[in-house]
Amino acid sequence: MIDLSVIFKFPEQEFVIRICLSLILGFIIGLEREITNKSAGLRTNILVCVGSCLFTILSIFGFSNALSIYPMGDPARVAAQILTGIGFIGGGTVLRHGTSIFGLTTAATLWVTASVGMACGCGKYGIALFCTVLSVAVLTLIRIFERNFIPKTQKNNKDLKIVLICEDVYATDISDFILKNFPDVEEISKKDAGMEKNHTKITFRVSICSKNAIEQVYQKFQYDKKIISISVKELSE
Repeated sequence: MIDLSVIFKFPEQEFVIRICLSLILGFIIGLEREITNKSAGLRTNILVCVGSCLFTILSIFGFSNALSIYPMGDPARVAAQILTGIGFIGGGTVLRHGTSIFGLTTAATLWVTASVGMACGCGKYGIALFCTVLSVAVLTLIRIFERNFIPKTQKNNKDLKIVLICEDVYATDISDFILKNFPDVEEISKKDAGMEKNHTKITFRVSICSKNAIEQVYQKFQYDKKIISISVKELSE
């Protein structure tokens, strides 16, 4: 029978505390990303934080015997490679859709999460906790500030896909109306609606800087009797 007291003897008990703390702090940061429906949510941030913590522990303590043989060795070399690894993971969260780029904040969050895990691995609990609280505050409070006090910020930019159904005879008029009222339209297409004869489906994408972008689109078309139906889908936050 395995004696667990031998396995989890000091300093292993301290290592377990560090890893558990990194899990909790990774959970706190990841929760904000999960609530805002980001690609890197709870599991990703938790694993990044715990992994960074463990690699840092190994970097500091895992090669202590090797230093007695090779005194010129660098015990921080493993921890340093965490930054490179997180760069690859963060790069995978950055997406481009047309002229818009998404995921930069999530990538930066993973970077911070890795640093929190490294701080836990070094035993710097106070600074790890402080950085976690500060990061969550930045992700939540700064977003509120941007959207309410900087109306022209990119955070209020809505990338919308609008689909209109109309009779064929009105398709040209409606297309002209769209180009006139939405000068920033990115693409527009017309094709047979496929539901009934003599009906056209007009699809276009437009970027509107407003907190009420969808309502504004509906207001522009709601009184137009030429339009049979309209649907608006938000492609970005």
